[in-house]
Amino acid sequence: MMENEAWLDQQEEAKTVRKIVLFVAIPIIVLMIAAIISGYLYIQSALKPVNPNSQQQIKVSIPIGSSVYDIASILEEKGIIKNATVFRYYVKFKNHADFQAGDYTLTPAMTLAEIVETLKTGKVIKPAKLKIIIPEGKQLTQIATIIAQKTGYSREEIMAKMNDRRYIEELMKKYPTVLSAEILNKNIRYPLEGYLFPATYSFSEKKPSIEQIIEAMLAKTEEVLVKYEGEMTERGLTVHTLLTMASLIEEEATEKVDREKIASVFYNRLQAGMPLQTDPTVLYALGKHKERVYYKDLKVNSPYNTYLHRGLPPGPIANAGEMSINAALHPADTDYFYFLATPTGEVIFTKTLDEHNREKAKYIGKQ
Repeated sequence: MMENEAWLDQQEEAKTVRKIVLFVAIPIIVLMIAAIISGYLYIQSALKPVNPNSQQQIKVSIPIGSSVYDIASILEEKGIIKNATVFRYYVKFKNHADFQAGDYTLTPAMTLAEIVETLKTGKVIKPAKLKIIIPEGKQLTQIATIIAQKTGYSREEIMAKMNDRRYIEELMKKYPTVLSAEILNKNIRYPLEGYLFPATYSFSEKKPSIEQIIEAMLAKTEEVLVKYEGEMTERGLTVHTLLTMASLIEEEATEKVDREKIASVFYNRLQAGMPLQTDPTVLYALGKHKERVYYKDLKVNSPYNTYLHRGLPPGPIANAGEMSINAALHPADTDYFYFLATPTGEVIFTKTLDEHNREKAKYIGKQ
């Protein structure tokens, strides 16, 4: 009898516990569902026009060098979009780029798709009074020289701004998808090395500020890299790693070379635990340009020297064009571990050190 009473007590206790659990859990579940639904409805609402029936026309100016972050903030402030964050994610998800600086007449009745298309086909605010051409494969010091020649700023003040820690930290906040703490590594020579995209830059002023010029180049880098976010994630590459690898490919490439094969050699060597042993990193470590690297040069004590240190150098050694960025993301599938550029610009790929040395002896003898 007592056993039955105990069993009944246990059942009653279990029933009470279940009631308490349900009493606590149901409100939490309801709140979670409500949060998910409200979040979904909020995003759906933010994707729609601010006011589909509006006839109001609003003047909006997008300055040269504006990032997607800047553009979204301007549009939200002007009442053209509902939410800047949603707009930025929309642009990334749709893989949009090539926004143009200019004066626009927009309306709150426009959809996000209409706004994006308008911003991609706009005209520059004023005729360009200054053009700066930055070629591929240029190092930061060379870029500073080009800017100095075009603007009248001294090379020293340009380099000082590019290496100003406080300014770099401001840029990191402004371009968070491009600049990370990796650029402040103590082994890195110049934080912005490799981050100023090679392109032609037009300015409506004869002498824009150094900041305007730098940020126009960073905005271009952001515009290019946003297209590759998914592929970077798939390959497990950060922007810094991607630009570092792309810079090595850029510096080793010739007009006749298959960049994807060069990329395959670098990746094969990394996977095998071999040093990359690429001469451009030695020249970067030396801080000089030479036609030929000698054995004594290979001993230069620098974290950039890939003959002494395995893995990638601390950061990019030059700016890379989109072809090299593509190659870094899509290396060829080969079993090559060596390559050699001939005097005619041809590149010979080999699998073994013996093969490489034979080719090297053959072509060095012809030099």
